Parts: sequence; C-alpha cells; structure tokens
Amino acid sequence: MPRSLRFTGEQKNITFDELEDFVKAARDAGVRGHEEITVAISSSGKIKVLEIEFWD
Repeated sequence: MPRSLRFTGEQKNITFDELEDFVKAARDAGVRGHEEITVAISSSGKIKVLEIEFWD
C-alpha cells in the first residue's frame, strides 16, 4: 500500500530549511531517489506544498 509524505511551509511558503527537512524526512521514510514529487506553487511562483507518494 502506498504511503505519502506532505509538507507545507510554516509561513505561507516553504523555506530552503523546510525543503531540507522534507528531503530528510522522505529519506528516513525510505523514499528512493527516483520517486516523483508533487508540488503546489503559489501565484508568485513560490513552493506552498510538497508531497510524495511511495511504496514501502
């Protein structure tokens, strides 16, 4: 069964540190490098949401 990991920015948009936290959490959960990430972008072009679906 697939699992998912979803991150949103503490403020309105995701910071570089939060992006790093997302990658660390994904790696810790067993996500491999070939998995695709879904991203929601704001109207100003900034990242609002990161989500990845993966298999155990």
